[in-house]
Amino acid sequence: TKWDMPTPYPDSNFHTKNDQWFADQVKQATGGKLDIVIHSNGSLIKMPEITRAVQSGQVNIGEILMSVLSNSDPIFGVDSIPFLAPNYQAARKLWNIARPYVAKRLEQRGITLLYSVAWQPQGIYTKKPITSTADLKDTKFRTYSPTTSEFAKLIGAVPTTVQAPDVPQAFLTGLVDAMITSSATGVDTQAWDYLKHYYNVQAFLPLDIIMVNKSAFDALDAKTRKSIKEIAAKAEEKGWATSSAANNDLLKTMSRHGIHVEAPNAKLKQELDAIGKQMADDWAKKAGSDGAAILAAFRK
Repeated sequence: TKWDMPTPYPDSNFHTKNDQWFADQVKQATGGKLDIVIHSNGSLIKMPEITRAVQSGQVNIGEILMSVLSNSDPIFGVDSIPFLAPNYQAARKLWNIARPYVAKRLEQRGITLLYSVAWQPQGIYTKKPITSTADLKDTKFRTYSPTTSEFAKLIGAVPTTVQAPDVPQAFLTGLVDAMITSSATGVDTQAWDYLKHYYNVQAFLPLDIIMVNKSAFDALDAKTRKSIKEIAAKAEEKGWATSSAANNDLLKTMSRHGIHVEAPNAKLKQELDAIGKQMADDWAKKAGSDGAAILAAFRK
């Protein structure tokens, strides 16, 4: 059996490498009975369409950024509340609490959750130096999810959705002036070719989820399903460890290529913290009792 697996990022990205490791392990464990073929960098299906493709059975497995689903259900945006869980330990704790809620909602769509891996902490990239959110007012701000679009609006910027492979062209043509994203995306897209400043605000660690069509998964024999779940658990551990270990090297790579990597000043940090609190309050209202339960367990 061959499963095509669309993913949004290039072969060099740590998520894609982790997916390839997962696919190789599954093929080995099943004696070649199940062959998962990775289609990277949005080459088969663009990220916004991957969930529907998995749900409909167009493909049997795929990877998406979880928060792209948050318009349909705010629970999917729990990972992207700014400054709620801004480091790996906190983000892992939050994910462990939220996982059953996310899995249940995917099951209702005919999708089975396999594993999730965090991106590096999100920072702000700009062409020009900034000292406060006022410097971002009216800038064209690249966003990639409903949550980052809301963040852009709250800092006074104009949200502009651009998928990761299209980021360099968007900056070079003036479609966007700034963005919030990971150090990995900065290196993947060679950000030094189109901007000069990176502010290490450590806003949040967004999650990618790897999911499979439930009917296709359930159709596998019990031994194969067990193997896949065991390998998925190992892929999750491996992915989180790789993400964390790579972060400092990625920041050094950007610095070496001429990007000014720096911490936000006190004024900018204070303004961003206030926006984070507002977004957490707004999310809690939208997410209802499940959202309240997740936050209560996380803050306990």
